[in-house]
Amino acid sequence: MEPHEVKANIRPWGMLIVSIGCSIAFSVPIAGQGGGDPAKVQMQEMTRRELQLNSLGEEKRANDPKRSQAMMDQVSEDFQRILTLHNEIVRAIAANRSLTYKFISDATGEIRKRAARLQSSLKLQKPETATDNRAMGADLNVMETRAELLLLCKQIENFVRNPIIDKPGTVDAQQLGKARKDLQSVVEISDAIRKQVDKLKP
Repeated sequence: MEPHEVKANIRPWGMLIVSIGCSIAFSVPIAGQGGGDPAKVQMQEMTRRELQLNSLGEEKRANDPKRSQAMMDQVSEDFQRILTLHNEIVRAIAANRSLTYKFISDATGEIRKRAARLQSSLKLQKPETATDNRAMGADLNVMETRAELLLLCKQIENFVRNPIIDKPGTVDAQQLGKARKDLQSVVEISDAIRKQVDKLKP
């Protein structure tokens, strides 16, 4: 299925950040309750404690309205810019227009930078296992640039349409994991395309 333009709605970013925080908080203790490998249980317990300590720091920062507003503004700007670039790429491909190496390099470089910053701002860092993403990276080496850009746009759409992102207030550990994986894919695919195109630039 071909990617389509995505409308950039103004989202309540504070609620989005809180809902993602809640999903993390609720999902970690549940994971720690499963028996099995003692080393794994110990690692999960350490992760839970680290999240608790981080959340204390976040609460202090959240009490600073200027800092909170600045973070929400940055999240909004990063999100809107990724969608704008996504739509520019989709429109160009749909109209069968050629894209310059410079545009592709600049656009994918900016998408990567802003997606990586969203990972940090929304606490959606790289998943523990990235085997699917590594396999995808290998596939990129044999794909044409147009197909690579379509794949990137599809991953952006998957992330944007995730209920955690699309409907702030949703608390769902499974969807949180998917959002994390999709955002990591956006980072990795955009980086791979940019590096490939930079080698081809005249």
